[in-house]
Amino acid sequence: MSSQQTATVSESAQTRRAVGNILKGSAGNLVEWYDLYVYTVFAAYFQAHFFNSKDELQAGLEAMAVFSTSFLMRPIGAWFFGRYADRKGRKAALTLSVTMMSAGSFAIAILPTQDVIGLWAMILLVLIRVIQGFSVGGEYGTSATYMSEAATSKRRGFFSSFQYVTLVGGQMLALLVLVILQNAIPKGDLTEWGWRIPFAIGGVAALVVLWLRRSMEETVSAEQIQAAKAPAAGGAQPGTMKLLFTQYWKPLLICIGVTLGGTVAFYTYTNFILKFMNDTSGIAKTDTSVINFWALFIFMLLQPVYGIISDKVGRKPLLLWFGITGVLFTWPLLSTLAGTKDPFTAFLLMMGGLLIVGGYTSINALVKAELFPASIRALGVGLGYAIANSLFGGTVPLIGAAFQKAGREDLFFTYVTVAIAVSLLVYIFALKNKKATHLDREQGHAWDQAPTGSGKDKDSLGV
Repeated sequence: MSSQQTATVSESAQTRRAVGNILKGSAGNLVEWYDLYVYTVFAAYFQAHFFNSKDELQAGLEAMAVFSTSFLMRPIGAWFFGRYADRKGRKAALTLSVTMMSAGSFAIAILPTQDVIGLWAMILLVLIRVIQGFSVGGEYGTSATYMSEAATSKRRGFFSSFQYVTLVGGQMLALLVLVILQNAIPKGDLTEWGWRIPFAIGGVAALVVLWLRRSMEETVSAEQIQAAKAPAAGGAQPGTMKLLFTQYWKPLLICIGVTLGGTVAFYTYTNFILKFMNDTSGIAKTDTSVINFWALFIFMLLQPVYGIISDKVGRKPLLLWFGITGVLFTWPLLSTLAGTKDPFTAFLLMMGGLLIVGGYTSINALVKAELFPASIRALGVGLGYAIANSLFGGTVPLIGAAFQKAGREDLFFTYVTVAIAVSLLVYIFALKNKKATHLDREQGHAWDQAPTGSGKDKDSLGV
């Protein structure tokens, strides 16, 4: 066999291994985000069981407040699981996070209502959501890290895009379950007890993922795990806050800036928009469920397309696409959506927003992973994402609902636009295109040209 044939076989084998590991890693991501999103998708049906308010808008505001509360635990979860993943391995951290999310879903499925246990119903619901927020805070950074490390060097954009394929897929599955139950169960039954079914489904699915993840390959080297166990000799150990804040604080700040506008836009167009269409546009709940499902389905399929494009032209051009078009078109899209009652027009407007957001979602995990070396990658990516997500992304439903109640949706449009503009400045001034990254130095360069630059700090900011 010639050397060229050997290289081809080796490349094929690497691709097969990458596909297998990405599928196993992303399956857990799918379940975790399904369990997270199913709360908001079914909130309109169960909120009366846990909140005392008879005002539907006020009850919805309280339900979204509980959703936002879970985001407060994300930085803590990102710290815990990021440290765990950098010191114990990605596989162990991913397995633990999906176990916690599964337990939370089963708990909500059997949770007594306020008619049975009074105020304790709401208290326990908040506690469960806090635990799930802690879990998903660890899932994002660890899965982003794992999928970028498991990918082949020339196809990192394509393979890493599957994190958001499964993330969006989780929300799409939640919507699919909603559509099925809306058509299979009378509305009264769905409000009375049917809302428990999707949480039980999430718990069972997580058990399947636990079985799949047993055969995942570890991407952390034995040397790194050993170094984490050894006493620190003058320097910081892998996966520690000391290492992150003394040597990689600048990439951490960039990670937060990259995330800020993207997470606000993502939660606006994929999460809050369901409530926005119901309450502001006045479109029927059954119609908005179908609109959201098909828009998210197309959006999910587009993620690998954007990923492939990034493997050809670089990561930065896609982020610029999101930033520039997001600043220009957020107001026109959302203000037009607020005034339409036609389901098809609403679908087109939502799809327009998602086409913009795709420039961020498809590659943001990889961009962040490329900022950090393996020894601090899961902690850096997870914590940077979680801080921005908790402060800005997770509060979108609460802020949006508050502006709705006040009748000032226009201020919400401004909030989203400004958030995107802040991140656009980061994309323009803090990121380079096709420069050598930490992943390139560890696992091979992603581009045909030789890596440029040799300064550690300079290269660590290049994407």
